[in-house]
Amino acid sequence: MPDHWHGLIELGEGEALPALMRHFKSNVSRRLRLRHPNMGALWGKSFHDRALRADEAAMAAARYIVMNPVRAGLVGRVGEYPFWDAVWV
Repeated sequence: MPDHWHGLIELGEGEALPALMRHFKSNVSRRLRLRHPNMGALWGKSFHDRALRADEAAMAAARYIVMNPVRAGLVGRVGEYPFWDAVWV
């Protein structure tokens, strides 16, 4: 998506979501700035999360996420969007 990121993340034992998101945002920003040195701020200061408890909920969330580019009109069908991947779909 051009203005936000959705993802499904499974935290390991002892991992904390805020720390993981700091690392994720930092790594993505670093790599993008190598290609686009004059790029401004990339991420907001916070993030929104939602805990999923059952495998069925994970599958529904994955399907929702991969359909975002279609709903946004970026592609006509899911397979045309090059930046997605999900084991649940």
